[in-house]
Amino acid sequence: MNPIEKRSKRYALIAGLPMYLFALFFVLGPLIYMFVLSFMQREGAWGVSADWTFSNYAKIFDPLYISIFWNSLKLALISTVLVVAIGYPFGYFMAKLNPKWKNLAMILLIIPFWTNALIRLYGWMIVFRANGILDKILMKAGISDEPLKLLYSYPSVVVGMIYVLLPFMIYSVYASAEKLDWKLVEAARDLGASPLYAFRTITLPLTMPGIFSGVVLTFVPSMGLYFIADILGGSKIVLIGNLVQEELMRAHDWPFSAALSVGLLALTSAFLFLYKRLTKSSSLEGLV
Repeated sequence: MNPIEKRSKRYALIAGLPMYLFALFFVLGPLIYMFVLSFMQREGAWGVSADWTFSNYAKIFDPLYISIFWNSLKLALISTVLVVAIGYPFGYFMAKLNPKWKNLAMILLIIPFWTNALIRLYGWMIVFRANGILDKILMKAGISDEPLKLLYSYPSVVVGMIYVLLPFMIYSVYASAEKLDWKLVEAARDLGASPLYAFRTITLPLTMPGIFSGVVLTFVPSMGLYFIADILGGSKIVLIGNLVQEELMRAHDWPFSAALSVGLLALTSAFLFLYKRLTKSSSLEGLV
């Protein structure tokens, strides 16, 4: 290696040192601490005993906690499927707009991020509450004769999840569709392919990376967005995040809350591993 390459490598290492230190102290360090803490025992009100045990992980397999894990996974899957169904057409057609309307659509998607997520969710409470905006619209339209009491229900939590996570899917699909070579679609149509067949064989496979990225950006966060269940679901919808908060802040059982967090981390890591395998196989199929 010549001196110039050595110097550039040294400069790159020095430039990346702050990022490495940040990852060490604020990412890797807390994860190691959480993992070690999960094998300890609770002692007193706030204390922790250094007696190693697997009881915290054994406790997770209690039917009550398994049902909470399953409810969290089910809610994440339902939310992700609905986000894909809504976000893909939106991102796809947004990529086909002319620059003027495309910029307007992007601005309208960004504007909600200028407001705190909690405030936006409280706005949904006004919509869903009994005799709220939605109830009044439905009753005036003759669809409903009495308030539906949608607030603090499972559908309201699903709507909250979709509302918060939908822009991530839209932008992921948009970024993928924006780079799509539309000449390939036009060539397929010229050769006699129907619009549906051209979409299924060309457009969908080429925009699949955007779908995969959007799924990761929606599924993984939805496993931990417990504040949505708190605000729109009340005490009726309990997710893993709610359980971790309960064990940490009220029961003060730090080791068990750490074990729950490790379980959630393992679940999301398994999903990311599956995502990596699927994206790798789809890219290989594209090469073939």
